[in-house]
Amino acid sequence: MQHFRHLPEGLRSKLFHRQPGEFSAHSPARTLAVALGATLYSPATRPRLAEDIVKQAGHGVVSMVLCLEDSIDDREVAAAEENLVRQFSELAARDVADSLPLLFIRVRTPEQIADLVRRLGPAVRLLSGFVLPKFTEERGAPFLDALISAETPETVDALDGRRLFAMPVLESPELLHLETRTDTLGGIARTVDKYRERVLALRLGVTDFCSAYGLRRAPDMTAYDVQLVASVIADVVNMLGRADGTGFTVTGPVWEYFKPHERMFKPQLRRSPFLGRAEEVRAALIEHDMDGLLREIELDRANGLQGKTCIHPSHVAPVHALSVVSHEEFSDASDILEPDRDGGGVLRSAYTNKMNEVKPHRAWAERIMLRAEVFGVAREDVSFVELLSAGLRDV
Repeated sequence: MQHFRHLPEGLRSKLFHRQPGEFSAHSPARTLAVALGATLYSPATRPRLAEDIVKQAGHGVVSMVLCLEDSIDDREVAAAEENLVRQFSELAARDVADSLPLLFIRVRTPEQIADLVRRLGPAVRLLSGFVLPKFTEERGAPFLDALISAETPETVDALDGRRLFAMPVLESPELLHLETRTDTLGGIARTVDKYRERVLALRLGVTDFCSAYGLRRAPDMTAYDVQLVASVIADVVNMLGRADGTGFTVTGPVWEYFKPHERMFKPQLRRSPFLGRAEEVRAALIEHDMDGLLREIELDRANGLQGKTCIHPSHVAPVHALSVVSHEEFSDASDILEPDRDGGGVLRSAYTNKMNEVKPHRAWAERIMLRAEVFGVAREDVSFVELLSAGLRDV
């Protein structure tokens, strides 16, 4: 797998100073957690799911979640499981494993994990792990124990020695409610630390947070405009997203909108980056409420989140375009991480527009370099507008 591989080679050469790196399901967890990018959710009931997966891979999707939980009716679970097993078998028969996204299944109960692994048989080699809903210490540990127990010698052999990952979803009312938040976060922290080698990333269930108070953000507002939600995100990152080696990758919340809606506020995209022909891109983004999505992606990054949960293919290109490391970021990070600067100090950036302080900015620089490994570095004269325009070519 490789981000932006779906673009023509000549176009990629024009866009990137350093090309995105290749990775696979066997890559280190630290790499895969960042490489997830825009994780596209799909109900497991889709009758042409195998075809959909191959199609989305061809459009640049590198991680997908096939959902057996909230996206389907309670009465559809058995049929959805059968469909999922059948579609995995179809994919395995196509021999397209090397070109598929990282695939995860969102389950409802711990018991589903072992049952699905058994029913998938040899096709389990296409699976990267499970998404665990409404994760708390009490509810989460049984899921993680079930994940470990499901790995029989036959399963490990089919997986070619690699292990299945878990992605817990933090979305329970106990996490939202102020009187139980600290204890709930402490319990989650203890649980994911105990199973650290199995936890790939933590996902935020902002829709469930809003549901607890009967809220729903409008398309011209971000999750950070809803103060109840913003406070939970801040506390999750505070306890679980630290850059001192104890933290985990925390992914951005879902953006719910993908069709035009009536607007109350002005568009959030300035005109100046979208001059000339790019003005058409700006107009299309605004028409489909993507300006709100772009702003939320930037706020995700500013608040310590990486990647994003997506429910529509049109959201993938914006997430990936804004995940590419800019030439300026790469320049700053390279200067900060120079081996002879271990002792610290302050230096003017190569772009002569900011101060780089070696010790305080080191953790930031390390994160930038890890993102550069999987999403690449843009050329000096390439902005997110060019990257986004390229990604939207075939959406």
